[in-house]
Amino acid sequence: MNPISIIGGIAQSGALSSIAEAISGNATAAAPAAGMSFLDALGDVAGKVVDTLKRSESLSLEALGGGNINARDVADAVMSAEQSLQAAIAIRDKIVSAYLEVSRMAI
Repeated sequence: MNPISIIGGIAQSGALSSIAEAISGNATAAAPAAGMSFLDALGDVAGKVVDTLKRSESLSLEALGGGNINARDVADAVMSAEQSLQAAIAIRDKIVSAYLEVSRMAI
């Protein structure tokens, strides 16, 4: 099993957003369930990041299309998406760094 493909799968499945929300201070979800694995938590977080990005994109496109959208709402959605994406990238970098560190260990 290739760890890089696992990390890619986590990013595509949508796992990093509750962590991103916790980092950005927008945490609205409760703590992870007692039986939830780390991979499940990452998947949940990434899903929330993707949802935030999609919401921002849809609001932006609706505003550009002449919809009755407040400019502040669009700006807030875009900034929230940016924060979530930056947090997701930082978490991804830490996961890759940890993998590289483990791969350097002598067996």
